[in-house]
Amino acid sequence: MAVTRQLARISGEYLASCRQAADASADGDPLWDPPSADVLDLDWAPFLLVRVCELGGLDDVHRNALRQALDGDTAIDLAFLNTHPHAIGPFGPDPTVLSAAQVARAAELLGQIDFPALLAALPADEAEAASLIGNGADKIVGGPKKYLLEHFNAMREFYRGASQRQLLVVLWWD
Repeated sequence: MAVTRQLARISGEYLASCRQAADASADGDPLWDPPSADVLDLDWAPFLLVRVCELGGLDDVHRNALRQALDGDTAIDLAFLNTHPHAIGPFGPDPTVLSAAQVARAAELLGQIDFPALLAALPADEAEAASLIGNGADKIVGGPKKYLLEHFNAMREFYRGASQRQLLVVLWWD
């Protein structure tokens, strides 16, 4: 089973209800089940997206926004979501979350990134580009450029939707 980066758009109220359910349950079940339309699987793209941004010379402000959009923030304790046997992220660190304000900022900055231009800075040959990116990019069927563009665009749209609805984003590895 592959372990991949997961994101879920949720309201603060939903998160609070999950915390209450975990507290009330004998085995800590938070009843975590966000709607599938509000969940995004980024696969293994996070490492590769950051690498392309580094190689393409993306400025620190936008690169840090990308990292935060991929890593979340630990300011809000989500340990209750990672309690056995109901852990949502049993294969990695505890889940993290971005507040609605952080989501709005991430959406704004992700919207400013010209990812096709960053990809264009890579060698035209997919094998050369994959070698430069590293982190298993050479194993991506069809080459890394299309794969990464699709994942970046999906993440940008995901954050845009979360921002418009003033939602939080929870992140975990599953």
